[in-house]
Amino acid sequence: MIRFSLKCAQDHGFESWFQSGSAFEALKGAGHVSCPVCGSVQVEKALMAPSVVATKSEVADAPPSLRAPASEMEEALAALRRQVEENSDYVGMNFVTEARRIHAGDAPERAIYGEARLDEAKQLLEDGVPVAPLPFLPARKAN
Repeated sequence: MIRFSLKCAQDHGFESWFQSGSAFEALKGAGHVSCPVCGSVQVEKALMAPSVVATKSEVADAPPSLRAPASEMEEALAALRRQVEENSDYVGMNFVTEARRIHAGDAPERAIYGEARLDEAKQLLEDGVPVAPLPFLPARKAN
């Protein structure tokens, strides 16, 4: 695996992991690499510094908090996640079925979130069921 620093045409910088340099090129060529801020698929590799491992004494002096958001964007995503989790029901892999039941009036109307394959989500939209992707993984799939 390799991590690339990337930049879109709007000058938004971000990072992503790829299996290899050729895997990045193939995904980019197919339009599958996009900016998480604006959605642009005009993405290029940015200049990046090599990763340097800190010494044991440096790590002991200032351990980074992996739980604290590292940027404003991470904080906004964390706030969105809290809002979704506090105000909706997680229905897991039953999302498509439950969304259809709510839309048809066969289940109580309420906010839900869960998991669906891309083709299932597209079909829900084509059938007039309002859905939107969330920019985070369910807690059970997150590290």
